[in-house]
Amino acid sequence: MKKTILLFFLTILLFSCSKEKRSDKAAEKMQEFVINISNYARGIDPDFIIIPQNGAELSFNNIDVSEGLNSNYLSAIDGVGIEALFYDEQLLPEDERLNMVKQIKTSKKVLVSDYIIDNTNVADAISRNKSEGFICFPRVSNNYDYFHIPDSVIDENNNDITLLQDANNYLYLINTDLYSTKQDMINAISATNFDVVLIDLDFNEETLTSAEISQLKTKLNGAKRIVISYINVGAAENWRYYWKKKWNTIHPLWMKKKYEGYKDERWVKFWKKDWQEIIYGNDNSYIKKIINAGFDGAYLDNVEAFYFLYYKD
Repeated sequence: MKKTILLFFLTILLFSCSKEKRSDKAAEKMQEFVINISNYARGIDPDFIIIPQNGAELSFNNIDVSEGLNSNYLSAIDGVGIEALFYDEQLLPEDERLNMVKQIKTSKKVLVSDYIIDNTNVADAISRNKSEGFICFPRVSNNYDYFHIPDSVIDENNNDITLLQDANNYLYLINTDLYSTKQDMINAISATNFDVVLIDLDFNEETLTSAEISQLKTKLNGAKRIVISYINVGAAENWRYYWKKKWNTIHPLWMKKKYEGYKDERWVKFWKKDWQEIIYGNDNSYIKKIINAGFDGAYLDNVEAFYFLYYKD
């Protein structure tokens, strides 16, 4: 009996180690993926901005904070987006992520989106982020899906913002349910003074035009601002232009598993050629469409797919 129990725990330990190794290997592939996306985009527009969301460990050699920052990866990005750093409904305890983000901040802009269900904690979230030199978007209880424009702008200013490093605030608006038309949305954003506007490439599956994006590049006060497009690089979304109906029943080999909590998305094997060609490298790729639309950069969501693919049950 003792031998059986020992073998059981050894099996569990080996399986866990195996998952961690596969996750780390996949993380290195995501590093390469982000770098290649950046190289492609900047080959067309040298000033194109790249901001991966979450996956802070990608900024370090061998996905290990103790081994120092990865210069190749950092050269490929302009900042990092982090969700729920200080607040995820409630105040979170400090963890390794905060230490990682502090190190990244020494050379790159950090954009934090905290989720706060008690509005009395908004001021504290803002204070915590400002004290670390991060810019923040406090996502309150009625804005979990990023569809609401806040009434006020943190550190509102009259500065021309042409570099991400100069931004004092940002708007995260990727859900358009509150707007009946594309122009309604454009008008609502144009009536604000956010330094950075983060929106989707599409409005109700209709791609925004360069003329429409141009309207958004000026704050209400007349100063310039940056407009960034959201793009999901770690999961496929069944409403996007690239989705084929047959995939609803027969998944391509690069499609991995369900994305829990998001019924219209599936995690992908992002290192596979067919998926990467959807994202970048050709005239029909997602990144090329973002560039053609006149966006200043791309916000790469789900770069932490490596963890959800191989480590998290």
